[in-house]
Amino acid sequence: MKISVLYHSESGNTKKIADLIKETAESLPGIEAKSMDIEQLDKPFIEESRAVLFGCPTYCGTTSWQMKRYLDTTDNKLAGKLGGAFATENHIGGGADFAELTMIAGMLVRGMIVYSGGAAETPFTHFGAVAIKAGDDSQLERAKKYALKMVNKAKELFPDR
Repeated sequence: MKISVLYHSESGNTKKIADLIKETAESLPGIEAKSMDIEQLDKPFIEESRAVLFGCPTYCGTTSWQMKRYLDTTDNKLAGKLGGAFATENHIGGGADFAELTMIAGMLVRGMIVYSGGAAETPFTHFGAVAIKAGDDSQLERAKKYALKMVNKAKELFPDR
């Protein structure tokens, strides 16, 4: 099963989390994952992916304009795929929840099945994983657990892929 991790990153912090999510996803058998900057996409890989996860830094308390532009204008076929969001911010209260909700709204408009891993089990991810800057050890562990939850949900939804 293919999993795409699409991100926008200015400082490298979001890229670091995206790469960690990709590596964690690939630690599970049968998973091929790719981490891609939204400016350098492998469109055929995205088309074949059953799950697409989106990540960006927060700007002025919300999604980066680059990610918002991607979600508003993409011609990638995303309908029916599992979607999830993650964000990085410079400090606690930097807008990550609103950034994730904005990405989630974009996914829903595109017909995606949205999942976060939720608050049913710890660590809580509510809307998606969040890291401050490049993430401390607990935030990196949360990103790994988020990746595992997302891949396991994709396997549950698409068992024949």
